[in-house]
Amino acid sequence: MSNYTVPHWERSILITIDTQNDFTLPGAPAEIKGTAEIVPNMKKLLDAYRSHHLPILHVIRFYKEDGSNADICRRESIEQGAKIAVPGSTGAELVDHIRPVGAPPLDENALFNGEFQQIGDSEWVMYKSRWGAFYQTRLGQFLRDKGIDTLVFCGCNFPNCPRTSMYEASERDFRVVLVADAMSQVYEKGLQEMDNIGVYVCHTDDLVKVLESNS
Repeated sequence: MSNYTVPHWERSILITIDTQNDFTLPGAPAEIKGTAEIVPNMKKLLDAYRSHHLPILHVIRFYKEDGSNADICRRESIEQGAKIAVPGSTGAELVDHIRPVGAPPLDENALFNGEFQQIGDSEWVMYKSRWGAFYQTRLGQFLRDKGIDTLVFCGCNFPNCPRTSMYEASERDFRVVLVADAMSQVYEKGLQEMDNIGVYVCHTDDLVKVLESNS
């Protein structure tokens, strides 16, 4: 890898994308196939980051029941009554396996206001209104303020929100890591595309070992 793209693990943050009940649980209203299966690997990553006191950010979606904040591809169905990740609902919450012990419920008012809700030691949640985590959010400044230059991505549905967020991170000169077996809907051509823009692609156990060796 280039000196400009190699991960700086000691300055990294683990970012989970949209791993909420309504997108993850079998039979959920907007279930993304394969997400429930990668949650155990996500938990391994989260446990490793927590044990090494490295920061974690959970990026989530909310859809107001009137559809006013929804992507245009989903707005009509929500206007017609589909209920997906409704603020304040159980479906909008992070799946239990990735929540830190004692985490409070999501604070939709603070999150809609662009705040980063702290739910654990060095662990936050932020809301995004579209595919990309940087779109109309304060994420870039949040990361720079904390001296973070390496973003490690895992979570829900590679083709949409994770891929968009990784391109956004790359164009802002962050070093980017994709944990392939801790993200749903990953496919080979997509991995090649990530490699082409300097994304470091790895697997859960390899990353856990790297963190242990650097501790």
